[in-house]
Amino acid sequence: MTSTPSDEAQQPNRPKKASEKSGRTRAREFALQGLYQHIVGKNAPDDIDAFTRDLTGFHKSDSAHFDALLHGCIEHAAAFDEALTPMLDRPIVELSPIERGVLWIGAYELKYCLDVPVRVVINECIELAKSFGGTDGHKYVNGVLHKLGKAWRPLEVTRQ
Repeated sequence: MTSTPSDEAQQPNRPKKASEKSGRTRAREFALQGLYQHIVGKNAPDDIDAFTRDLTGFHKSDSAHFDALLHGCIEHAAAFDEALTPMLDRPIVELSPIERGVLWIGAYELKYCLDVPVRVVINECIELAKSFGGTDGHKYVNGVLHKLGKAWRPLEVTRQ
């Protein structure tokens, strides 16, 4: 039996196909991969940028958002680590590189992408952690970014 558009409308929680992802979602995925290279391999941002732009599917991403995330997260990494540390249950260096990168992306978007609602930032980061991180990493990311959202965008969080 083939599915019809009405069948798909009744299944809102089905996973999105790669072709259905937004350019910003793809930008976040590529930025996370780049941040992983920076955290683990200590690769330079410009080298990561050049490498990533050659990856399959990059042309479907929002390259401006990718640039902002990759370069912004690396530039503000120390400040993000400092802001995140009080919200963690362990030293930041003990986080997995994926969790740390996802938290940097969340922190960057909360601080500098005010057009992206807090709820969207957190949900996108949860999805990144589910796709790339450990089994329960997404729960940890959710808790930390929820606290950060309250601290950095209190008016928006209380309106939700």
